[in-house]
Amino acid sequence: MTPVLSIITALLYLAAAITVYSRLFKAQGPNPKLFFSLGCAAIVCHCVLLSGLIFSQSQVNFSLFNVTSLVSLIIALSVTALSLRAKINLILPGVYTFAGSFLVITSLIPDTHALAIDPSKLILVLHISLALLAFGVLVISTLFAIQVNFINYKLKSKNINAVNHLPPLMQVEAQLFRLLITGVVLLIASQFLGGLFIDNFFAKDNLHKTVLSLVALALYVVSLWGHFQLGWRGHRIMILTIIATAILTLSYFGSRFVKEFLLS
Repeated sequence: MTPVLSIITALLYLAAAITVYSRLFKAQGPNPKLFFSLGCAAIVCHCVLLSGLIFSQSQVNFSLFNVTSLVSLIIALSVTALSLRAKINLILPGVYTFAGSFLVITSLIPDTHALAIDPSKLILVLHISLALLAFGVLVISTLFAIQVNFINYKLKSKNINAVNHLPPLMQVEAQLFRLLITGVVLLIASQFLGGLFIDNFFAKDNLHKTVLSLVALALYVVSLWGHFQLGWRGHRIMILTIIATAILTLSYFGSRFVKEFLLS
């Protein structure tokens, strides 16, 4: 049933993406009830699918595929919930397309690698949970930074039709920095727990992950400092958050991808 459920979930995500994108710049805009219903149906199926893959017997399987799928679920759930309060039509198609496409890939490529974690190790579970939440929030903040830059560009070029169904620039910018602050706090908490309570956090095998995470954290903090102290916004913030998110992605997934797929 797992491959079948993966395909069904992927099709629901992709249908939601098409529903938004096909009417993104039309006069009436996307139908919120339709894409919200499709998005919610995909998320429910995704939850059912992941619960069977991650929770196996008395252990938690945090394989690379499972963790990536979990992150895509967190992001999809978050942006779908945000769509109830804010116009984030520009972000939704990309999020849904990634989640759906990844599920198609995982249904075609068997996941032969497993990383079992004992759920009784509360500090480790909390560290990983905070890290994944931080990553999800920071990816969303990066998408918001891209949306801010897009709206700003269209307003400067006086292309008002392109932003008719997007929220006001200042509103999106305020949401961006709220998300960025939340993600930074979560990432700091994750790194603090790891450094203080996990024995092999600074071991040689994990040192590159820790260093890259701290570099990404520093870039996010610089972005916040630059905005609130020097008035940075727009293109500069977008570039900094994209670079920081790329480094954080490399920290979380890069070495595991190389070890599990390129060197196996």
